[in-house]
Amino acid sequence: MLSSGLALSERRACRLVGLSRDAWRHPPQTDAFTHRLTARIIDIAHTRRRFGYRRVHDLLRIEFPGINPKRVSRLYREQGLAVRRRNRRRKLTGVRTPLQATTQWNEVWSMDFVSDQLASSRRLKCLTVADDFSHEAVQIAVDFSMSGQYVTRMLDQAAQFRGYPSAIRTDNGPEFTSRAFMGWAQSRGIRHILIQPGRPMQNGYIESFNARLRDECLNEHVFDSLAEARQIISAWRDDGQSSPSPWIDWPDTACGICGTPSPGTSSKPKISRFHHHANLGLLS
Repeated sequence: MLSSGLALSERRACRLVGLSRDAWRHPPQTDAFTHRLTARIIDIAHTRRRFGYRRVHDLLRIEFPGINPKRVSRLYREQGLAVRRRNRRRKLTGVRTPLQATTQWNEVWSMDFVSDQLASSRRLKCLTVADDFSHEAVQIAVDFSMSGQYVTRMLDQAAQFRGYPSAIRTDNGPEFTSRAFMGWAQSRGIRHILIQPGRPMQNGYIESFNARLRDECLNEHVFDSLAEARQIISAWRDDGQSSPSPWIDWPDTACGICGTPSPGTSSKPKISRFHHHANLGLLS
């Protein structure tokens, strides 16, 4: 009782704490909708362990239209859910060069490598390619080793679905400065943007994508074989392509590749899902 242990009646105790007797006798009950929403939040958080409440909310918007992100945040915290931060060694940064914003698809592709290993300790290399405008994962190739010629074959395969970019931004790795890669870019009229050595943030778009790839996929799995690594990484990529994300896309009535909207539609980009032209597979 509210007045247990004190010489107070229920009426006086409620008056002292500013609580109505009806509210004390009939505490609020969680409705069925909240129970169902909480269960889905827990299910998503356990399945996608590196998703915070904002990305959980993005996935819930389809099943629960109009759901308030503050409500998702409150239920997320009440269940004791949180993304555990991984400690990272801080590095000194020099002068940061801002990236020039792109205005259309295929204007600039960013490329870089991510390293991982199998359970047998054999090294893996993942070549990631992203579109700077839409932040699409244009391609992720996984293999034990990659040469400049291997990279060009992968880019030719991606270009069959969406065309070649106007420019490609890379670091100064040997694969990107090889004669095979430089000759390939020159023969196709693609401008090759090389960042300054030791300045990875000049290629910030792909660095951000690679950090998410490592955090959500590579660090969450132990690969027993190259085939398994390709399958899991491909599934992660396809899931990212289809999940609601705050990335730029054109309306469904327009083609994102050519950027031309249909008559009567706005040419202004909107926040939407990945474009349907970009669902490419891994390089075999």
